[in-house]
Amino acid sequence: MDNENLALIESRIMNLRGQPILLDRDLADLYGIETKVLNQTVRRNIERFPEDFMFQLDEEELEDWRSQFVTSNSIKMGVRHKPYAFTEQGVAMLSGLLRSEQAIRTNILIMRAFVAMRRFLLSNAQVFHRLERVEFRQSELEENVGRILDKLDGAQPRQGLFFDGQVFDSYLFIVELLRRAQSRIVLIDNYIDDTVLTMLDKRLPGVSAQIYTSHFPQTLQLDLTRHNAQYPAIEIHMFDKSHDRFLLIDDDVYLIGASLKDIGKKWFGVSLIKDWTTNDLLAKMNL
Repeated sequence: MDNENLALIESRIMNLRGQPILLDRDLADLYGIETKVLNQTVRRNIERFPEDFMFQLDEEELEDWRSQFVTSNSIKMGVRHKPYAFTEQGVAMLSGLLRSEQAIRTNILIMRAFVAMRRFLLSNAQVFHRLERVEFRQSELEENVGRILDKLDGAQPRQGLFFDGQVFDSYLFIVELLRRAQSRIVLIDNYIDDTVLTMLDKRLPGVSAQIYTSHFPQTLQLDLTRHNAQYPAIEIHMFDKSHDRFLLIDDDVYLIGASLKDIGKKWFGVSLIKDWTTNDLLAKMNL
């Protein structure tokens, strides 16, 4: 059983800011307590946790972490605040504060996991150095390819066709469109949920976001209120004249064959409507 638990702990350890860490929610799960209980214990003893023992993820780190779990609704709903990361020293300090039998057993395994990881990194240092050189060359190649694709994007319409099961591929396609926006995003979609709010958070700073929909349940109003209290605001407007879904990126109008909350569940397509601009469509909506 200890081997299984050790493997579980090793799977939770992340490399962040050049060192192995465990997030507060993962530690709490391993200890068998709630995340808020763990963080309350830390706050009551905050003088024991300097920055090299514990730190809070910044916006970029949080975004990178969240993007790894885009297909899990349960995880997405639990990342409204920036998690805290604990280094090996921080976990060791926790061992003096959490004294349940499970916490003691878990801390022993965590220390072993950190030691095993250090040994692994030391014994494979040359391999990792070679990989870094390969990744650097690959990064240069990707940048060159990206510049070529950007030029092609200016000459060719952006479109895509997706089939049932392509949840991640279709998600990435839509997010890429959202990240291309420089000033505004307008979504016309009769059926939305909290996942749409999360997708719109991928937009660049300073880009406005508006949703026109015919269905906006009270439960989603609570999600929107809490979202807008922490993240750049998303405006919701009621609109019931559209049967299809449209995504307006700056001056480009895209026809979306499925509600964004359902992309990847069934076949759907995305196509750029070349003869229409965002202002044309908003004028039709009398906006």
